[in-house]
Amino acid sequence: MKSYVLACDLKNDPKLIGDYIEHHKKVWPEIIHSIKKSGIQNMKIFNSGNRLVMIIETNADFSFEDKDKMDRNNDKVQKWEELMWKYQQRIPAAEAEKKWVLMDKIFSLNE
Repeated sequence: MKSYVLACDLKNDPKLIGDYIEHHKKVWPEIIHSIKKSGIQNMKIFNSGNRLVMIIETNADFSFEDKDKMDRNNDKVQKWEELMWKYQQRIPAAEAEKKWVLMDKIFSLNE
């Protein structure tokens, strides 16, 4: 199993942050299905203020490129992403049109 950590920011507005959290208490079933179909076996999102951190655990065949291609061809995922843009914003290190940024591991206690 592979693990990845990604970061994203929310717009710094308490109402929008609250709404974003509420959406994630009832993620659309089609989104859950798409996540699992891509090879993601577990996903957790944490927040502090307007910062988000996502941890994903994937099967050995997972590819961000393949997931991105699947997502671009899925109308429900596109609608979800459009909705999420209302709440999210890129961190300074993000490429144009990318919200989530893959983080580099710089320390591990047990390695």
